[in-house]
Amino acid sequence: MSAGSVAVVVTEEIGVPSWDLYELSIPCTVFGKPQPDLADPWYDLRLCGTGERGGAAGPAGAAGPAGAAGLALRTPYGLDDLAGADTVIVPSVPDPCVQEGAPLPPGLTEALRRAHDAGARMVSLCTGAFALAEAGLLDGRRATAHWMHTAQLAERYPKVRVDDSVLYVDDGDVLTSAGLTAGLDLCLHLVRRDLGAHVANQLARRMVVPAHRPGGQAQFIDLSVPAADDQGLAPVLAWARAHLDRPLTVEDLAERAALSPRTFYRRLQAATGTTPLQWLLDQRLARAQSLLESTDLPVEKIGELSGLGTANNLRHHFLKRVGVSPSDYRRAFPRTAPDIPLAG
Repeated sequence: MSAGSVAVVVTEEIGVPSWDLYELSIPCTVFGKPQPDLADPWYDLRLCGTGERGGAAGPAGAAGPAGAAGLALRTPYGLDDLAGADTVIVPSVPDPCVQEGAPLPPGLTEALRRAHDAGARMVSLCTGAFALAEAGLLDGRRATAHWMHTAQLAERYPKVRVDDSVLYVDDGDVLTSAGLTAGLDLCLHLVRRDLGAHVANQLARRMVVPAHRPGGQAQFIDLSVPAADDQGLAPVLAWARAHLDRPLTVEDLAERAALSPRTFYRRLQAATGTTPLQWLLDQRLARAQSLLESTDLPVEKIGELSGLGTANNLRHHFLKRVGVSPSDYRRAFPRTAPDIPLAG
């Protein structure tokens, strides 16, 4: 078991946006603070800037994007230092690179390729996947990112097998994670790989986080209907969501919409990107999620109210789609909200 060196790429050295600080702080917290009683030596952490030798050319606190409070990075490490690291982590890339397809900082993609060729383990958190993809390191591989950005990632890099449903993907020498807390899950997974389960569990305990969330666990995506719903279908879809406890069929919904089943099927698929039966299942699962989060109802009653039927059927669909059991989901989302109105 060996810790080794970790190089973290900071792509915006002046005015690092406040919303990017979380992903940047995760590897700094996990790999940067010595834990001599757990493993000695601990990781050797380096923050590597994308400017010349990594030095930021501006005062600390220099302005970043409009309205963003940021900070400036000053470090002796630059892109050349990536090739000597055992693990290279890209926590994020600038928003314009994601939203507008703006170029990545000069030299970054080539530096990532050199690091990979030198044997470094390559890791991305959230939008850092765009940098690995641009370097060609995700071609032919399964990868993920925050679900809000996976559609853009898949469209821009068609050779990447994008999976928007998981927390993180471990493909051996290349690992990718979804955003925010999923990045912490991946970093703890790396500690588990490097130093064993006991060290990873003790570190997680000190950080007051779950010791281990499997990468295959689903990102908890809102399953509500997309805003692009066909407005002509909106009333019947709203009615269906209010009556999920009933045994609804495609024929029932089509009749209520005054359409033939075939026409209803076609219009709903065009509006939501899914079939009527899958749409109904998604709404039932979303209903079950809300009930698990906001009530103390037993699983059997939640299955009934969501229209999923028996407790066994609820567990089956929940495990398949969400990736955890209803009980585990409820523990992950302890009740903090008042009871939601029950369908009737």
